[in-house]
Amino acid sequence: MLKKIIFALSFLIINTNVYSQDDLEILEPSYIKSVTLHAKKINAFTPIIRLGERIIFSFDDTEGDEKGYSYKLTHCDADWEKSNISSTEFLDGFNEDTIRNYENSFNTYQNYTHYELEIPNRNIRIKISGNYIISVLDSYGDVLFTRRFIVYQQKVDVGVSVHKARKVEDIKTKQNVEILINYPNIKINNPSEEIAVAIYQNNDWNNVITGVKPQYFRGSQLIYKYGNETTFNGSNEYLYFDTKDYRSSTNSIRRVELKDLYETRLYVNETRKSRAYTYNPDINGNFFIRSINAENTKLEGDYTKVHFIYKNYTALNKGESIYVYGAFNNWQFTDENELTLTNNGYFETDILLKQGFYNYTFVKLDADYNIDNTLEGTHYQTENDYSVFVYYKRFGSRYDEVIGYGIGNSVNLKN
Repeated sequence: MLKKIIFALSFLIINTNVYSQDDLEILEPSYIKSVTLHAKKINAFTPIIRLGERIIFSFDDTEGDEKGYSYKLTHCDADWEKSNISSTEFLDGFNEDTIRNYENSFNTYQNYTHYELEIPNRNIRIKISGNYIISVLDSYGDVLFTRRFIVYQQKVDVGVSVHKARKVEDIKTKQNVEILINYPNIKINNPSEEIAVAIYQNNDWNNVITGVKPQYFRGSQLIYKYGNETTFNGSNEYLYFDTKDYRSSTNSIRRVELKDLYETRLYVNETRKSRAYTYNPDINGNFFIRSINAENTKLEGDYTKVHFIYKNYTALNKGESIYVYGAFNNWQFTDENELTLTNNGYFETDILLKQGFYNYTFVKLDADYNIDNTLEGTHYQTENDYSVFVYYKRFGSRYDEVIGYGIGNSVNLKN
């Protein structure tokens, strides 16, 4: 099962390209929790920074025994394969360093050690844009787990607009993304070969479209006005729960019990596939740690065992599985977030999560590792964020730069 989980991450919802990543994509062990990687900004959720900005990386070790962890950075190309350059070409300082900032929790039922670092720091500074992997190493120097992040420079302007799908059969269920790239201040000799774009929906690493070439050229503009090639399922709004006060029930939390830890039982989520669209404000699958019971949530925020219950009325085919899905576990598929069919006909699982506000949904993974993100329904009205990254590999260069970053939202469709 574990091999299936790791391999599944190489498959994309839209494009089914398989990346040969060796150790570049490793799931964290079960005792590593609350991994966050985001820009050092207010209300920042995503691991995207402009070159020179700071990014914050943190996680909890629930074994709570102050292990000696270190980290290293790897520069990748547009397809998340290791770049053919040395560390001195993309970093100033050491490529590997110790994580020195860690503290033990206190006043919590679940003991843990909280680790945190910022990049750049006095030992490491990133020199060039691109896709990056940060790897956490154990005391033996082996990679424990990894996370992706993207560093960009705004050398070109990227316009992103979201529209209804062009095909009549998709117009009520899908969204189409159009891109306009302006590059008046940079010389691009062969845009079709030197420029690549990646379009992410809600910054979900699995839900990305790549491989599309500029469709039209107009002076110093590249225009992408594809139909099916840049169309995503609208899917549905994310569900949510908030455990900032782990002792209270809410409109999404049915009951809270104190056993060895606090246990949070959510209301049953019945599949919304056959229901009409209903607007439900969300943060597009993200999460953030918070607590009203603690002054310092990093160290005093407690963990609660969250019990998910899902009612799906459609029988699964052989090899299909249902998962709780969201940024809280980096859009991954593990034994912990796989739901199990119980005797009463419900799909259930328990996940240990730190106090906070969480978005989640349910998706299906088939026997061929394809992800079905329409299990909860798919609507053109769904509010989604779209991030577009522009990669440039000029003739003779040995790495991909990220020379542009643009965002669009489907809240006001253009047609």
